[in-house]
Amino acid sequence: MNQKSFIFIGRSGCGKGTQAKLLLEYLKQQDPGRETLYVQTGAIFREFIQGESDTQKKSKIIYDNGEFQPEFLAIYMWSGVFINKYKNNEHVVMDGMPRKLHEAGILDSLLNFYNLKNTYVINIDVPKEVSMDRLLARKRFDDTREEIAARLADYEVDVVPILEYYKANKDYNFVHIDGTQSIEDIHKEILSKI
Repeated sequence: MNQKSFIFIGRSGCGKGTQAKLLLEYLKQQDPGRETLYVQTGAIFREFIQGESDTQKKSKIIYDNGEFQPEFLAIYMWSGVFINKYKNNEHVVMDGMPRKLHEAGILDSLLNFYNLKNTYVINIDVPKEVSMDRLLARKRFDDTREEIAARLADYEVDVVPILEYYKANKDYNFVHIDGTQSIEDIHKEILSKI
């Protein structure tokens, strides 16, 4: 199998993380001789906000309030993973990035720098109502109806333009997935399209 990169995009609660992990297992089985770098922005931030620096404390307040982290910090987080951990010719699975259209341009420069050409954008599409129901069902402290509604509104403003950018960009393989299917069927559909 040739080196491949994957960007998972979708509303909160669409199952990006679950599908990214299933894809990691698939890549490990299909290409055991090649490592895979998993860049999960949410997990990076959850670890980061445990620290004691002024930046980490400010970031924790933002996280606890369920707000978006500032762009400079998000870009620093995911670009830092590449700078410190990427080994030539690994598969790459990205979850939680980019979150704004200009971040997509910065990610372009990163992918070009590392010569990552075969990139799939996997859009797991679920209606807003499904996203709301799934997030409320998981009962996390930051998943109040108001905070979820704000995140879903941000998605329409910030992320939908990214989808249009990737759909129109010949350098990416855009894959639309119906996220209302079962976890197993979503995984099968992803594999059939990559």
